[in-house]
Amino acid sequence: MAITDRHGRTLTTSQIWEKGIGRLRALWLELVTGLLWWIVGYLPFHSLRKFFYRLCGMKIGRGSTIHMMARIYDPAHISIGEGTLIGERATLDGRKQLPNSNGGLTIGNHVDIASEVMIWSSEHDIHSEDMMPIEEKVVIEDYVFIGPRAIILPGVTIGKGAVIAAGAVVTKDVPENAIVGGVPAKEIDHRKLTNYNYRLGRPRLFQ
Repeated sequence: MAITDRHGRTLTTSQIWEKGIGRLRALWLELVTGLLWWIVGYLPFHSLRKFFYRLCGMKIGRGSTIHMMARIYDPAHISIGEGTLIGERATLDGRKQLPNSNGGLTIGNHVDIASEVMIWSSEHDIHSEDMMPIEEKVVIEDYVFIGPRAIILPGVTIGKGAVIAAGAVVTKDVPENAIVGGVPAKEIDHRKLTNYNYRLGRPRLFQ
């Protein structure tokens, strides 16, 4: 009896194996995501959270902190530089699971990401007949500030020193030093700093 996918298409033996391995990877990723969210994310100690995030493969530079209740997908493909602060309930999506995927998330040095910011590297292809997923890498360069509840969509690069206003939805690359806001985000001003050498304040204890 032929084995078919959810769309009724007959699968070859190699496709069956590929889908089976993909399903096991997805289940493992869901388990890791759940543990990091429900257990690690609620630990009120920065050092403990960073220990477990690193244990799961995330690269976190010296002096960087992720506050409580972050939602993290595929930590093995997330890299964070030095001196970066990430607010509580942030979403960090590093998914890089598909064949030939270009997913993942890279965050630079001295980046300030406010509370409830969502950064996505995976979405659905709305023009595909079966809504296939797409994974595209997100890059956030040094000294970027991202305001509360902003959303960064897959494939976006945010240039050094750029500012993303609260609630903005960023759908395309942001140039260095640009200030963007709105839905979709558009350039509204330009940051006057040209020499970036500041250091962010310390993280909030027990948060």
